[in-house]
Amino acid sequence: MSRIAFRFVVAYFGMFCLLFAQVTFVFTGLAGKWLPDGAIMWQMRTVTPLTDWLGGKVFGVDAVLHEDSGSGDQASIWLLIFGQLIAAVVITVVWSVLDRRRRQYVTFGSWFLAAMRLCLGGQMLWYGIFKLVPTQMPSPALTALLTDYGDFTPMMVLWNQVGSSHHYEMALGAAEVVGGLLLFLPRTATGGALLSMICMAQVFLLNMTFDVPVKILSFHLLLLSLVVLAPQARRLANVLVLEKDSEPATQPALFASARSNRISATLQVALGIWILLGAVQIAWQGWREWGDGAPKPELYGIWNVTEFTMDGQPVPPLTTDPIRWQRLVVDTNDTSYQLMDDTFVPTVATVDTTADTITLTEPASTPDAEPTEIATFTFVRPTPEEMTLTGKLNGRAVTVVLQEFDIDSFPQRSRGFNWVQEYA
Repeated sequence: MSRIAFRFVVAYFGMFCLLFAQVTFVFTGLAGKWLPDGAIMWQMRTVTPLTDWLGGKVFGVDAVLHEDSGSGDQASIWLLIFGQLIAAVVITVVWSVLDRRRRQYVTFGSWFLAAMRLCLGGQMLWYGIFKLVPTQMPSPALTALLTDYGDFTPMMVLWNQVGSSHHYEMALGAAEVVGGLLLFLPRTATGGALLSMICMAQVFLLNMTFDVPVKILSFHLLLLSLVVLAPQARRLANVLVLEKDSEPATQPALFASARSNRISATLQVALGIWILLGAVQIAWQGWREWGDGAPKPELYGIWNVTEFTMDGQPVPPLTTDPIRWQRLVVDTNDTSYQLMDDTFVPTVATVDTTADTITLTEPASTPDAEPTEIATFTFVRPTPEEMTLTGKLNGRAVTVVLQEFDIDSFPQRSRGFNWVQEYA
């Protein structure tokens, strides 16, 4: 029975690591920066005919792989997992029939466990670095500070909660990075797998309870931690549960000679460093270009509208007015204006500080779509806290007078840390 289970695990997790997009991508390390856009998805793109067929013929659904989506739980990916499961069962049956006389898989098993350990380690480093350099959960956007709590999805609640404290996020990332690094050295791999199991159990629980669309990957990384720990199960049980003596927890050797195993261990450490450097490069670039380390735009902030004039006539601040602005919000990576009913209208802003102009266009629905202009204004700032926009909004003459809101007056940004607190 153990041999059948081993064959299934090899078939299923071997296919998972080869076909699930980012598992193999992290091994590109520093070279990943020069790969073309979309390179990370090539395996999933290759098997789309299979997932399309499964969706249409077996489940009666039209499952399209959305490469522009950050979700790892798309219908197409669920179909991929289902296909892998069926294929693994078939492979296990055929393998068991053809190889029924083999009693053990010592050498092959050692290499398989090493491969799974490195795949798990790569993912732990990748996710850990993007928390250690806090870009996975950035600080809450300015629009988030103005949004009612009840309007947030559970995922956004989680993202804003973690992003509100970079120290907490970095601590989570440090645990994942340490677990990943330990997995690349055979001598410390058991400790790395234990730490990875704890980290991924927490991540999977958060994904399930906050509806984060990374449930498939986090669950499989948790299972991979258990696969790596499987050879140590008896030793761990002796130490942690049965209170018995136990021999040292050692990873299965890949070669017969000690020298070859030392070279192998050195190469595994070098691979871990290569992946780590690649992750650091991409995370640091993200921090500087679109994360909290990116430079703030000239008009950054929340601007409350104090006067709004259209076609020469003042427009009163009525909540039923569909045109009048309530606020203009200029953030690091996006700009939007808020209508009187609290709806945010996202835009793409082009600011010319030389000519003192700002142009707002609709976000493009596709990469090739021509931008649709919403407004073009000339802005004047009598003081740093005041601004007047004059120009056209949807073809109508508009003048908007704005007052900058002190974003540090939000308790979330100003509360800070306190050792002494008489009341909560």
